[in-house]
Amino acid sequence: MARTKKVGITGRFGPRYGRKAKRTVKSIEEKMKKNHTCPQCDRVAVKRISSGIWKCKKCNTVFTGGAYVPQTPMARTAARNIKRIVGVEGK
Repeated sequence: MARTKKVGITGRFGPRYGRKAKRTVKSIEEKMKKNHTCPQCDRVAVKRISSGIWKCKKCNTVFTGGAYVPQTPMARTAARNIKRIVGVEGK
């Protein structure tokens, strides 16, 4: 199946579903299918097994995360705030 640079991974939909929907799907799927950094061993080897379940190919760590990315922006913010609060209390 031929895909152009513009439509990329959504070339499988052909002329159906409209441009905006295909752009949304393209951005989500490209983020989802790339390799991510493992929280355990810090290597770029994490792949999605199923919705919300991620596995590192190097250290075989299986963990939960977001449906499309291993760490959601909200989880990142929460972790940063917890780290900040614990750091203040420790002093």
